[in-house]
Amino acid sequence: MTQLPHAADALLDVATRLADGAADIIREIRARGFETRAKYDASPVTEADEAAERFILAGLRAAFPDIPVIGEEEVAAGVQTTPGRLFWLVDPLDGTREFAANRDDFTVNIGLVRDGAPVLGAMALPAYHQIYTAIVGQGAFRRDPSGMAPIHVRTPPAEGLTVLASRHYADDPQLAAWLAGRKVASLGNIGSAAKFARVAEGAADLYPRLGPTMEWDTAAPQAIVEAAGGAVRVSDGTALHYGKPGWLNPPFLCSADAAQSDRA
Repeated sequence: MTQLPHAADALLDVATRLADGAADIIREIRARGFETRAKYDASPVTEADEAAERFILAGLRAAFPDIPVIGEEEVAAGVQTTPGRLFWLVDPLDGTREFAANRDDFTVNIGLVRDGAPVLGAMALPAYHQIYTAIVGQGAFRRDPSGMAPIHVRTPPAEGLTVLASRHYADDPQLAAWLAGRKVASLGNIGSAAKFARVAEGAADLYPRLGPTMEWDTAAPQAIVEAAGGAVRVSDGTALHYGKPGWLNPPFLCSADAAQSDRA
């Protein structure tokens, strides 16, 4: 296994500081207004995505010049970076559709991958003034205006599962078929990696992702869920892994219960 070239706490401290700073940038741009454009794949992008990524990538490269950084907007612009066995994955504004629609469920994701697995992550939810941080194997934490506290997934309650699904795929017929046979107490639809946070902190039990995502969407959130005791698995029961050609993820299940994840 590739060893970390820096102390995990030092890596996470920088990632957390940069996620926090990017959240400030995003809130400032949201307050003064912005335009939304379409990228080559028709997905939306705003000034906030680009400004937050510039800030994060500059900070990571200055602090850790020996660790490659893969950023969503750089990739979209045609920048090719060789990841190696250890690399950062950055989504400066996950949930741009939510942001552009003046909803609150959007995130900043900074994750570190080692040998295909996320090992630590920092994720900010700017509209909620929340930051989630984790080192896999050492626990996960949430910081908000009231302070910092450890978080952990919950045991699914007897009354049934709280399921969160993507707003963008709310009407996907695969979802009803996938949930058949499971005792579901409630089903909600929200955007972005915020769904991972709600599973990690025990507010939800399952997040089935049936449509495509990119690796920068999930690296930091997966580290947080796993550090909080949950799992993110693909259809064969193995953990979602990183460094795939084109950075494209298959469908997966984020779960508070590893046994549920086995049914992805």
